[in-house]
Amino acid sequence: MDWYPLLNSLRIAALACALTFCLGIPAAYYASRLPRVVKGALDVVLTLPMVLPPTVVGYFLLLIFGARRPLGMFLTQYGIRFVMTWYGGVLAAATVSFPLMYRTARGAFEAFHEDLAYAGQTLGRSNTWIFWRVRMPACRSGILAGVVLSFARALGEYGATSMLIGYTPGKTATIATTVYQLWRTDNEAEAFFWVMINLIISAVVLILVNLLENPSQKEVRE
Repeated sequence: MDWYPLLNSLRIAALACALTFCLGIPAAYYASRLPRVVKGALDVVLTLPMVLPPTVVGYFLLLIFGARRPLGMFLTQYGIRFVMTWYGGVLAAATVSFPLMYRTARGAFEAFHEDLAYAGQTLGRSNTWIFWRVRMPACRSGILAGVVLSFARALGEYGATSMLIGYTPGKTATIATTVYQLWRTDNEAEAFFWVMINLIISAVVLILVNLLENPSQKEVRE
């Protein structure tokens, strides 16, 4: 049994999740503080990948990072190529999962009671200290939900991934693309095996999140 699709999918999903966290948290924080009209316009841009078909997202990524496109040619000079490489899958997965992280975290930040931040300011704490020691812990549940959703979305991504990196066994194959290729070749037994692997991983992730959330929920009830 070739386990590369599993290892590659976990690698892509983990890196994509980390990327969406690093980009989504600051984007959500600053967007939550913008005027309503500006925030609405920004939402349209940042959440488009969530409503567009994944193949359309992959097509736009090819238009930007394709080997014959200006940016793609520029990056190729420095040995960076997103087309038909596993790390191109990270780019595709991060693009489609970013809106989930952004919207969930933004909702958490908007529900934050600013009085807590004002209290920290009266104690002489910096905005950076307040953000990491007050705001982030208070918004933990929403942010954790965004992380889980973005990881699960990245793990199951197919459309944009197949457009950008294709399917090459031992190189770019993921669980999603492997399932499709096995189904195309009438190998339903192995396709079902990989489907179950994906289901098990997703279930384990959700169970772990529930276990992590339970202590904080108990504290609130007490």
